[in-house]
Amino acid sequence: MIRLALPQDAANIAEMSRAYIEQGLGWSWTHARVLGAIRDRATNVAVVQQLGVVLGFGIMQYGDDSAHLSLLAVKPMHRHKGLGTQLMDWLEQSALVAGIERIRVEARADNPRAVVFYQRQGFRDLAKITGYYQGAIDAVRLEKKLGHRR
Repeated sequence: MIRLALPQDAANIAEMSRAYIEQGLGWSWTHARVLGAIRDRATNVAVVQQLGVVLGFGIMQYGDDSAHLSLLAVKPMHRHKGLGTQLMDWLEQSALVAGIERIRVEARADNPRAVVFYQRQGFRDLAKITGYYQGAIDAVRLEKKLGHRR
């Protein structure tokens, strides 16, 4: 089941970000920052859960015609089961409803599995950004253009 995150999910999401996304870097998506994203009207924080346990999450910030996928993670023991794709589909459908034309995301260049995941979701490479993550790790910027029904 995918749902919008609740304030009580913030600590769990922050811990998952530190463990699965921000490893080797300083912790930037702290409990307070995630809680701020949950409360932000221009941001969707979605979680996928089973039996009341959060298995993954996605955080997407919305602008006028584009959105930025800030974070997406699934617990390692639940990967390769389609949960990441389900989260992306949910976030993408929300973006379409909001009139968004494109979604951008940065993935760690040292995480080729993440880059391939986004490419399989229809994202195209735009650029490599040297030192994007705290000056220490490069990023691959990707973009997906959304099709709108008129």
